Amino acid sequence: MRSFIHFGASKRSVSASSGTGNWPELLRRATIANNAKLLAAAALLGMVPAVYALVLGISVPFLLASLVLAGGLISLALHQRGQHEIAAAAQVATLMATGMVLTLADPRLGDAGMAMAVMGPVLAGLIARSPLRRLSWLGLVPVTALGIAAASLGLPAVPLTGAVLTYCSVAGFAVAFAVVAFSAHRINMAFEVNDKAQVSAYRHLIEHVQDTVLRLSTDGNILVASRSSETLFGCPRYQVAGSRLAERLHIMDRPAFLTALADAAQDGRNRLIELRLRQDDPHARSNIPCFLWVEMQLSPIIDDSTGDNHRDVIALLRDITARKDAEAAMAEARRVAEDASQAKSRFLATIGHELRTPLNAVVGFSEMMSSGIGGDLSPTHKEYAGLIQQSGKHLLEVVSMLLDMSRIEAGKFDIQADSMDAGAIIPACFAMVETLAQERNVRLVSEIEAGLPLISADERVCRQIVINLLSNAVKFSHEGGLVTVAVKRQGQSINFSVKDRGIGMAPADMARIGEPFFQAQDGLSRKYEGTGLGLSIVKGLVELHGGTLRAMSEIGAGTTITVLLPINGPATKPGETADILQLHREPVAAAPTSWPNEKRKAQ
Repeated sequence: MRSFIHFGASKRSVSASSGTGNWPELLRRATIANNAKLLAAAALLGMVPAVYALVLGISVPFLLASLVLAGGLISLALHQRGQHEIAAAAQVATLMATGMVLTLADPRLGDAGMAMAVMGPVLAGLIARSPLRRLSWLGLVPVTALGIAAASLGLPAVPLTGAVLTYCSVAGFAVAFAVVAFSAHRINMAFEVNDKAQVSAYRHLIEHVQDTVLRLSTDGNILVASRSSETLFGCPRYQVAGSRLAERLHIMDRPAFLTALADAAQDGRNRLIELRLRQDDPHARSNIPCFLWVEMQLSPIIDDSTGDNHRDVIALLRDITARKDAEAAMAEARRVAEDASQAKSRFLATIGHELRTPLNAVVGFSEMMSSGIGGDLSPTHKEYAGLIQQSGKHLLEVVSMLLDMSRIEAGKFDIQADSMDAGAIIPACFAMVETLAQERNVRLVSEIEAGLPLISADERVCRQIVINLLSNAVKFSHEGGLVTVAVKRQGQSINFSVKDRGIGMAPADMARIGEPFFQAQDGLSRKYEGTGLGLSIVKGLVELHGGTLRAMSEIGAGTTITVLLPINGPATKPGETADILQLHREPVAAAPTSWPNEKRKAQ
């Protein structure tokens, strides 16, 4: 009896739960439970006259009441155990079985039993799933056959008086109709509750979303505006509704808006555009309009049932004025930085030319003084002249690097590409740094692969690249160290590698290789001299050749700088460079054992 007490509460629970979760399944289960209670309650109410009829010797009413009561209790028990589909099948079977009994009791073909049996498939269509729906219609076949047999014989299988037969028919059909009508009402009510809940949720979402939501007609009229539109437009939304959105847009942005609106309303395409929107300011003292940058996303409202190609459009507007201001500020900062860089390049070029002329005179006359052309000098004066000559040459090198750097940054460094032997430049480069290597007792070793193809490159620039790399390697090597230069072919490029066993570089310094004026050891107490332009010039010259600069280093283990220059020069054409045909594959054991270590050191 406890289940019958909670009969009224289930309606409220389904109404509340239908808006959340898997509400159709929750609704189906609650309807099955309520139908079981309704069948049991109807059977209990009809049990009193059925018992009275049984005392008088008429057993059919008691049989019908017992059948309905058993079906309701069985269905309720199955529902409580979670077997909802079997519980629904028990209710459908109860209606059809009751209809079969009434069909046997009534000799007419179109009796209430047949009508009650038809209620079974109808109920299955409301609360059951597809398999049970198909089986319920098949169940009408034996009921129809029994009805035809009873009608053809002209006699009821169970003799009843007219009053009892009428009572049983009306009571049975009323119970079946009540169960079906109650199920249909519950489902319809749940759909209405769900629709209202969804509309309320959507309305709440639109009213509280930060972006402005508009509903536009096909000609751009504002039909609905969300609450946030008041902040965007600067006026109450009732003043915006009914007006044309294009009238609030900047005149230069109206064509783009109308095109996007036509694409969305007629073609059904989503569009995303950026526009300038006029914002009202009632406190403004001037008539100059204030425009905001907005990002507008247009989405058509597609309804396939109407078949109309003209659709209303949902517009989602977001204020992006801050982003546009940041982009403008960034562009202005970039322009100022580029102007400053160009001014720096012009300054370096100008001051370099102005310094080179007097420095040439200083170096030349100091060299003449050291050679005794102007007369014999004392040992002290000869030493002074040598220092002047050394310092002048150092300044000339610095000025030359400044000029090269300024020309590279200005894009005025011309490459004169011609066929050259990549390995032939190494001895000349060794001769340029031999003096520095002897001072530090550093040994220079070359490893040049035999049969290298000619490379299309600027020989003077390639020498400068190798000399700069050798100078750095010798400068940062330990006393009595070793610097190795390797030249080999790597695919469609020539590999120049300069390796030392010097102090190495930290990972943070490796990330800044190629920055002008950067040195791993800076400050007034640094141990190694230099301007920090060597690797930056090398990087620029390599990029002018269409090549690649790579570096591997580890603190205390040395540094390896690798330059890859395309064989065909800056404008490499894949069809002009022959592919390497590998005739045999070396075994894995024959691979160099040093590569994993170098890969581990790569930063």
